[in-house]
Amino acid sequence: MALTPGNGCHLWIFFAFAYLWSIAFGQIAYTLSEETNPGTTVGNLAKDFNLDIGDLERRGFQIVSGANTRYFNVNVKTGILSVRERIDREQLCGSSGKCALPLEAIVNSPLNIYRFEVNVLDINDNDPTFSMSDSVLNISESSFVNERFPLPIAHDRDIGSNSVKSYRLSPNEYFSLDVQSGGERVTTELVLRKALDRETQAVIQLSLTAVDGGKPPRSETLPIRINVGDVNDNIPVFSKSLYKIRMPENAAPGTSVITVSATDVDEGQNGDIVYTFLTHENDKETGDFSINSETGVITVSGDLDYEKNSAVEIRVQAKDKGHSPRAAHCKVLIEISDVNDNIPKISVTSLVNTVKEDAPVDTIVGMITVLDDDSGKNGEVRVKIQNNVPFVIKNSYKNYYSLLVNGPLDREKAIAYNVTITAIDEGTPPLSSTSVITVRVSDVNDNAPQFPDPVINIYMRENSQVGGVIYTVSAFDADSDVNAKISYSLLEDSSKALPVMSMINVNADSGDIYALQSLNYEEIKMFHFKIQAKDSGDPPLSSNATVHVFILDENDNSPRVLPPYSEHGPVNSENIPYSAEAGYFVAKIRAVDADSGYNALLSYHISEPKGNNLFRIGTSNGEIRTKRRMSDNDLKTHPLIILISDNGEPSLSATVSIEVVVMESIELQTKLRHSPMKDDSFSDLNMYLLVAIASVSVIFLLSLISLIAVKCHRTDSSFNSYSAPVITTHPDGSWSYSKSTQQYDVCFSSDTLKSDVVVFPTPFPPADAELISINEGDTFVRTQTLPNKEKASGGRPMLRQRCLSGPLGQLGFVFITGKKKFICPPAPDMV
Repeated sequence: MALTPGNGCHLWIFFAFAYLWSIAFGQIAYTLSEETNPGTTVGNLAKDFNLDIGDLERRGFQIVSGANTRYFNVNVKTGILSVRERIDREQLCGSSGKCALPLEAIVNSPLNIYRFEVNVLDINDNDPTFSMSDSVLNISESSFVNERFPLPIAHDRDIGSNSVKSYRLSPNEYFSLDVQSGGERVTTELVLRKALDRETQAVIQLSLTAVDGGKPPRSETLPIRINVGDVNDNIPVFSKSLYKIRMPENAAPGTSVITVSATDVDEGQNGDIVYTFLTHENDKETGDFSINSETGVITVSGDLDYEKNSAVEIRVQAKDKGHSPRAAHCKVLIEISDVNDNIPKISVTSLVNTVKEDAPVDTIVGMITVLDDDSGKNGEVRVKIQNNVPFVIKNSYKNYYSLLVNGPLDREKAIAYNVTITAIDEGTPPLSSTSVITVRVSDVNDNAPQFPDPVINIYMRENSQVGGVIYTVSAFDADSDVNAKISYSLLEDSSKALPVMSMINVNADSGDIYALQSLNYEEIKMFHFKIQAKDSGDPPLSSNATVHVFILDENDNSPRVLPPYSEHGPVNSENIPYSAEAGYFVAKIRAVDADSGYNALLSYHISEPKGNNLFRIGTSNGEIRTKRRMSDNDLKTHPLIILISDNGEPSLSATVSIEVVVMESIELQTKLRHSPMKDDSFSDLNMYLLVAIASVSVIFLLSLISLIAVKCHRTDSSFNSYSAPVITTHPDGSWSYSKSTQQYDVCFSSDTLKSDVVVFPTPFPPADAELISINEGDTFVRTQTLPNKEKASGGRPMLRQRCLSGPLGQLGFVFITGKKKFICPPAPDMV
């Protein structure tokens, strides 16, 4: 609307009313004219509601109330309510007499709602309008003076003084205008002031101007064409000019409402009357009724609704059937009475997202509005909570209710409550509606993490991969979100000698326990520590669990042979007598395994020679014994390789080499066997043998001296022609002679660990020595050891040896004595 000097006064009045407010039933109401410019101040909410301006922004001061909030702004710094968008009263409220926009202002901390209204005043911003562009009236020339003819009614969207208030008729000599303002609308009729004469003037052009009551007034003009007809002198006459009737809103279609009656004194068609409704563009309410054109009976044809229209005004026309029909009009006012046909409507105007589980009693959860479109008792509503929940609903103002906490909340028992609210009106019969509001409970850190068991046992294999996950701990926290986010850590125990922190670590997020170093079962078999699970709440809560780590043995240690035998040393030698019976004890192999259980359970086997039928070994005790008596076909030297295996998976093993030398007669007195020594005197047989050996020894010594004298006079070259033998030590500890054309016997003394090696060319080596005979193929032949009586008596031992091997004359000897070493080639006659 343009601003003109004519309407300046109106704007000043409008601005004055914009600041007015009043309190009705405890509620603040502001008055505002429509079409007010955006930014215009409506009122000071902070002042009117006694709010502290400094807290408005912090408390989130804002306007809430559905679609009406689009028209207003509130300044959170000043608390002033202002216009945000142009307001069209006709669009919001139509033709209603009062246009009040209910609004709510809400503040938090604590939550509170302030309700107020803005009454929008009408201004004259709409022109009157006719539903047609022109009007044509057929008026008989026989019409009487003062006869009236209804004219179209103009409609103005404005109300009150700004609606249509008067009509003007263009100047003419035949008609005047009668304006009637007794009903809801201002109606007008054309009054004939002078008898018509069709022959003088058949058509009369008039204009009807509708003028509203605004300042300045607005108007609209409708051209009227009057066709002057002839004949039919009388008009119908209604028995009443106004009919009134009351109907319930639940009247079914077809129900008779009222009968209008009109009479016409003319005869024939000029006296036959046809009843119709005079409808206009905005008379939508007449669509719910119909009239019998012949009888004038008005019946219900649609659905009546008291909430939409409490009263309906219908204009009825009675027109005769003459050539130039004449008509009369009346009004029918139908009042619609209310019936309890609307259920209460429950709507949540505001609801907090979540309520803390430690919220105190009377904490506001939400605001609820309950509306019933019925009136009177039918519109009075009682509200209650149907189910058993820790909440209560209280009336705060008229049809506004507050939902409050009424008991303790526990999120761990219920993360949300479905509050069933029932609204029942006071009608007969009463109608009700139900709404379910979900109230979610937010978590408070009131539960500590819990391990499934306070003690956790972990079984870990030794030599596990460094950095590998050995176990994953898991704790549960009944809280949610950040309060249930658990982190794991190890607790340092300064009292423990073991540096647990250097052996294991735990992933704070996943609870995976990692090995920081490879553990050895032989060094540590078990250790324990404490692990803590802590949530991320404020303040955080925690709990501990004790973790026992048991190291499981792996078969990572081979058996170790115990002294006097050695796995990697020289070949070990044992002597047995030729006369040994089956089951004769040869030696006992002892070994240990650093592992445990089956990994340390050892078994002993003879691996070489294959298919041995002379010796057997106890698989569990390592004792080597003979299977049978010796025979002449048996070798004198038996190399044995003993395999010592554990029962691990895979199995680990060790070997030890033993040479068993068979001698014709032997008295065992070695430190390795630990056999008891006999101090009693020799038997007669031993005496004879000793004498024989002594005689042979004397002859041998004389021959040896002679041989040495001859050898000493020879040149070095002649000496070298004899191809002196060479003794070689093998990796397994055995010795062999490298001369391929000769065979020598190698003798070891069991009396001393410092024995030298001597090679004798004569067949009579010293007695009481251990002999190993080696042929050119490095195979053991036969060995026999004779006892020495002098050794038994405590004197210096005399070593004697008799070797029987190979072809006659091809003999060599190795003589082992205390601190001397002689290497002598065979005699020339033996080469």
